[in-house]
Parts: sequence; C-alpha cells; structure tokens
Amino acid sequence: MTTPLFLLRCVQLGISIRDLDLLTIGMVNDMYVESGNDQDADRKYSVIATQADFDRF
Repeated sequence: MTTPLFLLRCVQLGISIRDLDLLTIGMVNDMYVESGNDQDADRKYSVIATQADFDRF
C-alpha cells in the first residue's frame, strides 16, 4: 500500500492525523474493510449454500 492510498482511506473513514497516533496501519485497513462490509450488508446473497454444497466442498 502506498502512502497516498493509506491517507485516502483515512480521509474516507474520517480519521484525523492526530488519531493516527493511536492506530496502526492494520487497524485502519480493518476499519476500511469493515466499512465496506457494512455498506454491502443490505444486499441479499444470490445463492445460499445448502448442506449438499458444503458436503461437495
């Protein structure tokens, strides 16, 4: 990850430079991923796995 990309993610999450003293890069990445997951939570899954699917897996 580049520095500009990291700073862009911080801006998208609303994290200030002062807050970065308390966070690691990994924590910011996790927060970014979770924010994306929250936005996708309203979508329905097109296919739900059945027991037969798990057995084949």
